[in-house]
Amino acid sequence: MKQRILTALVAAAVFIPFVVVGGIPFTILVYAIATIGLYELLKMQSIKLLSIEGALAWILSAILLLPNQLALSWLGSVGYTKLEAAFIIILLLLIYTVLVKNRFTFAHASFLVMSAFYVGMGFYYLTATRDAGLVFIIYALVIVWTTDSGAYFIGRKLGKNKLWPDISPNKTVEGFVGGILSAVVFAVLFQFIQPVASTFLILIGVTIVASIIGQLGDLVESALKRNYNVKDSGKLLPGHGGILDRFDSLLFVLPLLHLLHFVS
Repeated sequence: MKQRILTALVAAAVFIPFVVVGGIPFTILVYAIATIGLYELLKMQSIKLLSIEGALAWILSAILLLPNQLALSWLGSVGYTKLEAAFIIILLLLIYTVLVKNRFTFAHASFLVMSAFYVGMGFYYLTATRDAGLVFIIYALVIVWTTDSGAYFIGRKLGKNKLWPDISPNKTVEGFVGGILSAVVFAVLFQFIQPVASTFLILIGVTIVASIIGQLGDLVESALKRNYNVKDSGKLLPGHGGILDRFDSLLFVLPLLHLLHFVS
């Protein structure tokens, strides 16, 4: 537990200042974090990031990560949209399956495309949310952190009914509900300090949905690791695992907030 707390404090001390500053420094940090996340995914499938297929996957994720203004400036100058540029990389991955005579297969290419979209689009919304305003990214972090903490502590104290034992044996129904309630309580307190929604009703509704989706995102990561028989996505954060272990909920919550037009 001491190691987990110390690692969390150090990670927060590095991450939070970049969040506050925003802009190019934050975008660079997000690209670095996303690269590590992609590396962790590819490692599960025994694909090296420093390979032709790995490099193509990174380029695909980097394209998807581009903030809209940079995409319009860089890709637009040569007549492409982000989607068109991404499709070109997908075609190159498919061509590569032929060049290596199916040593690298369609299934491998599909895995890389899914990984690049998961990481690229997920972390794109991290920069997009920060660009929308510091208050929104702080709100999202508060929801994810309080959901995670509430689910952990309430689950340990009151948890009796397993939530999804085949995927994550330690998670309980009580913890799941406790995580939602914790998020709502802290969201309401946050609203008093720094209003983020027009009404408390909207705030509570969005928070409940975000907390649920965030916990489902955590289960998705657990299912992925179980499928590839790994305990943690990586070892970057002692006591916490890898980048995807720490950002799995956020990668689901941030796109949701934009889809709900809560962040614009």
